[in-house]
Amino acid sequence: MKPTTGLKIVAIFLALLLVITGAWMALYPQDSDPKNIKYVLWKNGFYRMNLDIATGTMIGDNHRNELVLGKSEGDLRKRFGYLTPPADASPYLRNCYADSSWKGKKVMFIRSSPWMIVFRDDKAAELVLIKGC
Repeated sequence: MKPTTGLKIVAIFLALLLVITGAWMALYPQDSDPKNIKYVLWKNGFYRMNLDIATGTMIGDNHRNELVLGKSEGDLRKRFGYLTPPADASPYLRNCYADSSWKGKKVMFIRSSPWMIVFRDDKAAELVLIKGC
């Protein structure tokens, strides 16, 4: 194989990759879409996304549990930046927790979002979206 043939193959591959990436971005332009390329890359550890947008996008993600369940509190802090204990959460979230069947269990909220993580044996066991309590 001639060196120019190898360069042509690389150029074709890169052009194809660029076309596919552009099409993906055009098909799923909304940050709140779980198929958005930024969110997909963030989920897989290849992109530093705005974490508040990421937690909002999780609502439409059918595979959101994979981001949380089985992880330690430290792992979750690395992924989401910070976790909020119920005492420091908004009054709405704090009251929902206090009136729930999870009261008294170890829980943390992801950032200031309505996502509550229930821990068992120092691992995330449940991911709950707090709404309409």
